[in-house]
Amino acid sequence: MNNKNVLRYIYGCLSVISTIGIIAWIITDFFGGMIIYMFMYWWIVIPLSFLYLMTLFITIVKVIEGGFKKNKLTSITHALGMVVIFSFILYHSELFKSKKELDSSLIDDLSRIDLILRENGRFETNSSSLFGTTVSIRGKYLIKNDTIIFLDKPYTNDFIPDTVVIDRDKNAIFFNKKENGEFSRTKSFVNYFEINSYDCK
Repeated sequence: MNNKNVLRYIYGCLSVISTIGIIAWIITDFFGGMIIYMFMYWWIVIPLSFLYLMTLFITIVKVIEGGFKKNKLTSITHALGMVVIFSFILYHSELFKSKKELDSSLIDDLSRIDLILRENGRFETNSSSLFGTTVSIRGKYLIKNDTIIFLDKPYTNDFIPDTVVIDRDKNAIFFNKKENGEFSRTKSFVNYFEINSYDCK
């Protein structure tokens, strides 16, 4: 095997390894979030990301100069990587999702919870921490007057109950109850969601 073939073989291996690494990193978004895994394994993620971009650029140049057939393996490898990346972007975009009826946020010093209600009767709670961890929960809900009833558990613990109340005047969603069973409608630290947009009928 001459030097040219050796370099081609090494380049092919680097393309495959870096593409697999990028796909694996994207998958971690469903197991706590890509950011936290980047912090935990930066010595793997950063070099693999740089390697992927470098081999992708080289592949594009080689395909332009020599055609697809001469660079079949690396072209298919990087095409697969791009398909996964674009699919991931589309998955998190609003393009194929039902229209938002309500978008609200609860923010404290170390974390954030976003509550989204959609037109199709589905809700999302997306929790993220200062350290990069993310948790997403999806389920069904009902609205009766100013009350939201979650048919599925909206949070990992009982911090958000299955019934909350919308206060349009205060532009908030309250979820803590007083001793008499009524919702506390006084805004205080981490006891309400601030409504960012509201389009419920």
